[in-house]
Amino acid sequence: MSSPFVIKPCDKRYEQAIKSLETSSCKNSSNAKNLATDDALLSGLGLAVKDLFHVKGLPTAAGNPDWEATHLVPETTNCCVANMLSAGATFKGKTITDELAYSLHGQNKHYASLVNPTAPAHIPGGSSSGSAVAVSAHLADIGLGTDTGGSIRVPSSYQGLWGLRTTHGLIPCDNMVALAPSFDTIGWMTRDLDTLQKVAEVCIAGASAVGISPNNEEQTATGDAPCFGVATHLFENAAHGALCKTWLHKLAENNKHMALSADQLDLQFLQTAATFRTLQGAEIWQQHGEWIETTQPDIADDIMLRLNWCKTITTHDVQQAKAQQEVVINQLNMLFEQIDVLVIPTTPGVAPRCDADEMTLANDRNALLALTAVAGLAGLPQLHLPLFTLHNAPCGLSLVGKKGNDLALLALAKKLTTG
Repeated sequence: MSSPFVIKPCDKRYEQAIKSLETSSCKNSSNAKNLATDDALLSGLGLAVKDLFHVKGLPTAAGNPDWEATHLVPETTNCCVANMLSAGATFKGKTITDELAYSLHGQNKHYASLVNPTAPAHIPGGSSSGSAVAVSAHLADIGLGTDTGGSIRVPSSYQGLWGLRTTHGLIPCDNMVALAPSFDTIGWMTRDLDTLQKVAEVCIAGASAVGISPNNEEQTATGDAPCFGVATHLFENAAHGALCKTWLHKLAENNKHMALSADQLDLQFLQTAATFRTLQGAEIWQQHGEWIETTQPDIADDIMLRLNWCKTITTHDVQQAKAQQEVVINQLNMLFEQIDVLVIPTTPGVAPRCDADEMTLANDRNALLALTAVAGLAGLPQLHLPLFTLHNAPCGLSLVGKKGNDLALLALAKKLTTG
């Protein structure tokens, strides 16, 4: 199996970088140390870091050798990485990402093809592909990644991992390569929920520094008697819908719930995929357009095709998409006046096969975006639960919460899966 790492301990730069990490500091690290180091919450846990995060002394390639060649080696470590290391995690290396993180499939032509350890005939999912594979293959315990359009949720679903996409803005996206800042979030993947929760305790500890603090009172209330809004029609259209049905029936028997009608969450009518695609694309070109035109980097054809489309997005297109985004947000706000947690499929089914043609993969991406854009457009936290297997490949469902209720989602998942 090919390695998910681009930089690992055998790299000659590794030892020097580790020494630098010991003396690196960031604005939130002291807060994290006060909350986490005493108990060494992450002691003994291996950390795989997506190659978008800056680590002092190590290059950041963002999945593309031309990016690495045209950017200086970082002199500062990302705060989230620093906080996790301060809490006792062991740095295992930087991991492969899809180019510029602009893909959901986990394929990068500049590296040997990654194998999905849990379903080798299926793609691993991206763009946090290397971090996911490192965890699935037991090469690390924590896979740190980013999630803009699904890059934590999709590989988690495809590889049978627990995965948390955090509330937008909850954890600072400092010292890293951006994709679309209005939607970029930090997240992580683990093989078990306990580890996922430990990471959350460390990484969300400094959330108040960016103005969004977890609301303990609200989380307690949500955990006591939550009302689940189940998007039944979305599960009916999912390939693993029959598997979900049994679990959802048990959920309904033991909890307050509301079966949402298609009209209450009509993703086609709300244009979630198209709206997200336009807003994300405009920001991607704003972030990287000048570099792309100046450098003319070697980028995979499918990603380059999307980047070229990003260039064509007009101000009018963005204005229309922002107006539609407000429609989506308002609809979700109305739902969350009646429910505490939204339950949806994470992905339409299991991962596409490795031998899938380009049309199949393109259709899969569109179907994925319709689902992942729900939390993406509204900046909501989403937790993937790896509950099922279909045709020997993993799949599951998601809990979507209100802004800032990340910790409550984790506590609720613990109750649902162990109670």
